[in-house]
Amino acid sequence: MSSTRLESLLQFLEKDPNDSFTRYAIALEYVSEGNTEQGIAYLEDLLERDPGYVATYLQLGYLYTESERKEDALAILKRGIEIARQSGDLHAASEMQDAVDELEY
Repeated sequence: MSSTRLESLLQFLEKDPNDSFTRYAIALEYVSEGNTEQGIAYLEDLLERDPGYVATYLQLGYLYTESERKEDALAILKRGIEIARQSGDLHAASEMQDAVDELEY
């Protein structure tokens, strides 16, 4: 079931390579299939293409943490907090601050 969804998402991305939501969904689909590294790669690519896509920072921070990349997680979360605040997404900024606090504890 999941790989069919992934195939569909990849087809959507082919049609519109600039669709940030589809790229984000592909990353999460890879992670749900157990392919964390591919998920990370898609999220990193998404941030290069669309640094204002706030949700990416939190998910990437979580994945870096799970992959035992604490310094990378802290850096991306702190950057995400700034981006979220600039865009007025205080809820996302708060979630990322909680994640930072937990990592620094």
